[in-house]
Amino acid sequence: MFAEFFKRLTGPAETPVTDEDARLAIGALLVRIAKADGKYRPEEIARIDRILAKRYDLDVVSAAKLRAKCEHIEHDAPDTVRFTRVIKDVVPYEERAAVISAFWEIVLADGVRRPEEDSLLRMVAPMLGVTDLESGVLRQEVEARNA
Repeated sequence: MFAEFFKRLTGPAETPVTDEDARLAIGALLVRIAKADGKYRPEEIARIDRILAKRYDLDVVSAAKLRAKCEHIEHDAPDTVRFTRVIKDVVPYEERAAVISAFWEIVLADGVRRPEEDSLLRMVAPMLGVTDLESGVLRQEVEARNA
């Protein structure tokens, strides 16, 4: 179903990736972060849908369909590093902070920060060129918005 995406995802570094690939990679990482603690909660799913709808200007149904695709991709994906490569290749540096903020939205969606989620975000942020300090500031901003 997603053979072409996985072919680009696992291809050599010079394999061209598209904006759609980045969309799927971001969505799949949102799902992976939500599942990092072994539970995939309804509030995390709803938050993923809202993030996708807002980021890509989608209606509710389209956002849910995109999330469903991303769930399949996340399930079948070989590793997290390849998702970050696609995002880094397509999403300009200036926009990556918004991606990390979206990831923090998912970590904090259920009101509890879990070590597994923190650990995954600590790994992903630097791969996208965002320092631990910058990621921490973004987390604090998300916490303040959701307080």
